[in-house]
Amino acid sequence: MNMKEEQDRQFQIECLANELIAMLMDERGLTMEQAMDAVYSSHTFEKVERPSTGLYYQGAVYVMDMLRGELK
Repeated sequence: MNMKEEQDRQFQIECLANELIAMLMDERGLTMEQAMDAVYSSHTFEKVERPSTGLYYQGAVYVMDMLRGELK
């Protein structure tokens, strides 16, 4: 993966994380800090960060379903 592709991937991951954080805040009434902690410390986000999974290409709703299952 060249530098441009890696930058694009990182940008997609950051955008997805922002959406997931906002969804958690809205759905569960979490503070931004609590939502960030939940997202960034999750196994789901570990998978999102792995290029081989391709999860960073998926929509936030799809990934949020995975995260909800993990946070139950």
